[in-house]
Amino acid sequence: MIQIVLHDYWRSSASYRVRIALHMLGIDFRSEQVDLLAKAHKAPDYLEKNPQGLVPTLAIDGHLLTQSVAIIEYLDETRSAGFLPRDPLERQRVRALAYAIAMDIHPVCNTGVVAHVLELTHGDDAVRSAWMQKFIGAGLDAVEVMLADTAGTFCHGDTPGLADFCLVPQLYNATRWGLDTARFPKLARIGAASAELAPFAAAHPDRYRPQ
Repeated sequence: MIQIVLHDYWRSSASYRVRIALHMLGIDFRSEQVDLLAKAHKAPDYLEKNPQGLVPTLAIDGHLLTQSVAIIEYLDETRSAGFLPRDPLERQRVRALAYAIAMDIHPVCNTGVVAHVLELTHGDDAVRSAWMQKFIGAGLDAVEVMLADTAGTFCHGDTPGLADFCLVPQLYNATRWGLDTARFPKLARIGAASAELAPFAAAHPDRYRPQ
């Protein structure tokens, strides 16, 4: 049997999303850690797998897949997972929530961008924290409003899907950078409901932290 390998970084939001999806499907996989702090993602052998030098990269079905949301949609389509609703308008809504996090909050708060912020500010940790709080906070404020009154137990109805897979890692980051998630009552409620599910617990960064 060909082994499924997730080229992963334990605290990467994008990797965390894909781990949730894999655990939701009950797919056994090996996590191969790519140490972002040691710049392992820029090593030539890794760039052969992922020319962008980003995580995650998923080796599955004889292919190397990149970009976390695209990976999750591939898993949804090839495994009939139900991560997205069938109705086009509902599917658009779920994608809008997921993209608001994965494509608007995450890119300005990822390791490469924040490392550059530190370079420009001569390693000022207070500036880094303020940066993260500003962009994570403003982004999640918007997502809180986007949920309106239509969310069920999760972002869309009572079954977790793509939007939840993106939200939970971002809530983890919010807490890490000192944001009180009580500021986002709907999001905090969804995060708490997700934490009760085994696949989300199994995907948590603490389970993948290098020993």
